[in-house]
Amino acid sequence: MYWVPALLWTSLVFIASSDAFSEKHTGSILEYVLPRIFGPIKRERFDLIHFLTRKAAHVTEYGILALMWLRAWRGAFAGWQLRWARQALAVCLAVAALDEFHQSFVPSRGSDVKDVALDAMGAALFLLMAFLWNRSQQSEVRGQEVEVVGARW
Repeated sequence: MYWVPALLWTSLVFIASSDAFSEKHTGSILEYVLPRIFGPIKRERFDLIHFLTRKAAHVTEYGILALMWLRAWRGAFAGWQLRWARQALAVCLAVAALDEFHQSFVPSRGSDVKDVALDAMGAALFLLMAFLWNRSQQSEVRGQEVEVVGARW
């Protein structure tokens, strides 16, 4: 059951590399939404927002993928181990490379090794955040144990 979310999200990543999520289609959605929220937007500014939105989507998409695979590798165990993070990152790199390879065959998409690097950075960033979160949780638990022990004395 720990593998299902990771496999489903991986499938979603591959679906997102189709024509339906090409720059043209995501641009038309933003062209509809942004002016209704912010009013008229100059073309240069829109192009920048669109570019940044797409790159932020890469980081977020692969960050979530990394967390899903971290959880899959962790299984029923608690905590955070470097081994699980390395395995999750390796899966993310493989998915990113296959995703870009797939996009090279989709006429409305492009394939760029820089996107693989961006995907890897997103995955690594989210794994680092998971590590820091786990570490802070362990610190809180240790701090509470000290308080409990101190209260008994």
